[in-house]
Amino acid sequence: MDKVEEIVMYGNHEVKLIDRREISLSGIKKITSFDAEEFLLESNMGIILIKGTNLEIMKLDTHDGHVKIKGKINSFSYLDNKDKNKEESLLSKLFK
Repeated sequence: MDKVEEIVMYGNHEVKLIDRREISLSGIKKITSFDAEEFLLESNMGIILIKGTNLEIMKLDTHDGHVKIKGKINSFSYLDNKDKNKEESLLSKLFK
C-alpha cells in the first residue's frame, strides 16, 4: 500500500506539541473521556492517551476533527489493543 492509499484509508492525522503547554491534534473522531489530568481520544490512527495537569480544551472542531488542549502535558501515547486489554484487565482485577 502506498502513502496515498494510506491517507485515503485513514485520513490525515497530525500532532503538534508546543513547550509541553499546548497540544493540537487533527484526525480526532471523538473524545472518549477527559478531566483535568487525562484525555482519552479516538483518532483515525488509534486511541490516544494524554496525561498532565490542569488540562482543558481550548478548541474543539467536531466537523474537521481538530482538538487543541492546554495545560502541562506529562505524557502522550497511542494505545494499541494489547495496552487497552491490559488496562481493562487491571481495572477488572481491582474491582472484583
